Amino acid sequence: MPLLPPVAQADIEHILTHSKEDWLSLSGERLFITGGTGFFGTWLLEALVAANRQLDTKIEAWVLSRNPSAFALRSPHLANAKGIHWIAGDVTNFTFPGGTFSHVIHAATAASAQLNEAKPSEMLNTIIRGTERVLIFAQSHGTKRFLLTSSGAVYGRQPPNLAAIPETYNGSPNCLSPLSAYAEGKRVSELLCSIAAEQSDINIKIARCFAFIGPHLPLHTHFAAGNFLGDALHGKDIRIRGNGTPLRSYLHAADLTIWLLAILARGCASHAYNVGDHQGISIAALAELIATIAGNEIHVIVQNLPDECPIDQYIPDTQRAQKELGLKCLITLDDAIRRTLSWLQLTASCPLQTPSDSAI
Repeated sequence: MPLLPPVAQADIEHILTHSKEDWLSLSGERLFITGGTGFFGTWLLEALVAANRQLDTKIEAWVLSRNPSAFALRSPHLANAKGIHWIAGDVTNFTFPGGTFSHVIHAATAASAQLNEAKPSEMLNTIIRGTERVLIFAQSHGTKRFLLTSSGAVYGRQPPNLAAIPETYNGSPNCLSPLSAYAEGKRVSELLCSIAAEQSDINIKIARCFAFIGPHLPLHTHFAAGNFLGDALHGKDIRIRGNGTPLRSYLHAADLTIWLLAILARGCASHAYNVGDHQGISIAALAELIATIAGNEIHVIVQNLPDECPIDQYIPDTQRAQKELGLKCLITLDDAIRRTLSWLQLTASCPLQTPSDSAI
């Protein structure tokens, strides 16, 4: 198991510079975080540890994970950091820690296309039961602010005539398709949060997350950006199985962290906020950009020719986050790719970690 380095100090400074007041608003608070070892959670922990160290926020975070020991082998600088406490368990039935927790971030969901396809019932049940469990925890532990990380998948397929999806769009996934298990699970989770907000004093906000890029993004799953970066890292040609025309947008994980914290700290109660970059790029153009920046004479091979079908889009309208919270996409896609490749190159040179090397 590779020992993963911290994210670049430039990324940490970027986060703290643009979210300092939000971190200071959490000073001395006790947080409960699910999904703390995933892509979102790891970035939140990187920023939280840095805020404690550089801003003296003295935040205490209890982090739920199925396997904290495995995370400690990958990222001991986070697993063993001051203020971080671990709870081993499953999000659907974890044992509640004692005490009060002013803030809860529920980010535990495997965004796994493989699980969604192979075991849609398990995917659906885990999302719903996990959200129910975390909401019960929040209601019984004095929580004041609650953030659910949802997904742009709740909107279903983006219509061809809609350039970007606003939070007011009432589209939906195809409920007759088992492949909608992830999206429908997120929709039900949002409804459960809405019900809980009506029945309690908890200020609940929802982040509808789109596509992202940055260190810790999986390189060998269904994320196109991750696959392309993995190929570029190893000097391999980038192969696109489709026709390369789908449009996506990518927000760097440092900006993502700023946005999530702002929604948690300052977001309006019972509001959903789209989280992502509003500028789209085709999958083929993304591959070409990564190949160019990698600079290893990498070729992009598109297997299928474009067809007459409407172009598949997945682009958020982020005006609500911009107007209400003052959020912006601060890191350009070119810079995001460079930052990510630099971290991946550093990671590739890291030694393997053995169980005796690290412990929580």
